[in-house]
Amino acid sequence: MSDEVAREEDRQLLARAQDGEVAAFEALVDAHRDKVYGLALRMTRSDADAAEITQDTFLSAYQHLRDFRGDAAFGSWVHRIAANHALMRLRHRRVAQAAEQELTGPEFTERGTLADYPVTDWSRDAEEKALDAELGTAIQQATDLLPQGYREVFLLKDVDGLSYEQISEVTGDSIPAIKSRLHRARLALREAIDDFYNRDSRGM
Repeated sequence: MSDEVAREEDRQLLARAQDGEVAAFEALVDAHRDKVYGLALRMTRSDADAAEITQDTFLSAYQHLRDFRGDAAFGSWVHRIAANHALMRLRHRRVAQAAEQELTGPEFTERGTLADYPVTDWSRDAEEKALDAELGTAIQQATDLLPQGYREVFLLKDVDGLSYEQISEVTGDSIPAIKSRLHRARLALREAIDDFYNRDSRGM
């Protein structure tokens, strides 16, 4: 089936689904479920998360079905919804991991030494690890400050490893536009890293 034939079939199913025909919406789900699941799996690297995101995506689509005016293809619309659900899932996962690390991390005495552990001079190693942690925080803060479109492309490409074609499928933007935003996002992050090291070289 050609893309144009598939889109026309989607348009007909969409019109019937918007008129309340449940079977038509189920047919749309059947046609796009595998692609939505594949996108969610690529972004989250988790079968369980991908399955939940797929369910959430079609639930959201069904709830907002009457608001969808067909400005984009139905497939692009549900992919966009899936990407948003996946990005939210990734953000929640990072917050949960940080909280878990905080809870399960080592306890410290008032003097800053590890509780119940013999004190060993690892000052050089500790300084390097602290520097890595500070750098990671600086990169995370710089990523959070990126405009939404830049941050989204950076995460999809450099964090989740999607191809330019896949990102275009998700965002609906052209590949040149995606490359431009990714380039600017990387420049902004590089500047943040330069500022971090320059700060250290100035002894701040």
